[in-house]
Amino acid sequence: MNRTIEEPESSVRFFEGEKRLVLTGLLGFLLAGVCAVWVALYGGPVSPDGNISKAFSFNAALGIFLLSTAAIAPFSAMRARGRAFFRWSYILLALYSYFAETVQNFRGVNPRFVKEGTLYDEIIGNIFALVALLLVLYYLFFAIQFFRKKAYLRRPALVVGIRYAMIAVMLSFMAGIWISVNNGRTVGIHGNIIVLHGLGFHALQALPLVAWLSDRTSFSKGARTKWIHLTGIAYVLGLIALGWQTYLGRGIFEWSTLSFLICACFLISLAAGAQVLRKPTDPNGVPRSL
Repeated sequence: MNRTIEEPESSVRFFEGEKRLVLTGLLGFLLAGVCAVWVALYGGPVSPDGNISKAFSFNAALGIFLLSTAAIAPFSAMRARGRAFFRWSYILLALYSYFAETVQNFRGVNPRFVKEGTLYDEIIGNIFALVALLLVLYYLFFAIQFFRKKAYLRRPALVVGIRYAMIAVMLSFMAGIWISVNNGRTVGIHGNIIVLHGLGFHALQALPLVAWLSDRTSFSKGARTKWIHLTGIAYVLGLIALGWQTYLGRGIFEWSTLSFLICACFLISLAAGAQVLRKPTDPNGVPRSL
């Protein structure tokens, strides 16, 4: 690889330029902490239809999601104006989401599925639904950037891992839309969409990490390619199988061919990631290309 490509690789850093998005993510942990203290003192349910436990999990999950997004944003190869647009859009949408989820649950109202609420509750819920849709659309715009050649040339191995993570996140967003259309997370007797929803988002931490680590090992170029693709493909196939299992109304621990396939896919992904961890680090400690 020539010098004109190597220089951007060495200059780009995780979280670079994303201080405000990081602070917004940390706000989620602060709100989750407040909710955790409340639950410990007074319990989760708030009459008639609120639940502080749900606010806790939502705020923590959104906080992790924003921090993970801030970490990889510098590698998207977006121009400064595009990154600023995405950053501020997501910050504003996240702030509203924190407000709706936390305040409404403390008021005893389910912010997503309002039952016999006031006009104010209906408005908050309708805006929340629009915000959720915008979160998906803006993230789709963000995800597309990693499939551009410019992003790949910056950090080939890392960006390949991020690409698989973006596919997984899109599946997770689809699960979130499914929850809204389904008016709840349960399908059939034992199916639970929230499992698919959560595992899809966790790919945002797991898959880029494996790619980043493999980029610093003494693996050959071909071996690095193999482990990154194997980890990503297995994870995504596991999510697809889990989605089908949920659609059939079956729980993740209900024995079936699909359950075996789900376990096999995630175990393969985990094993591939573990194999990267076992490999000695490249003495030079610099990113390498696929």
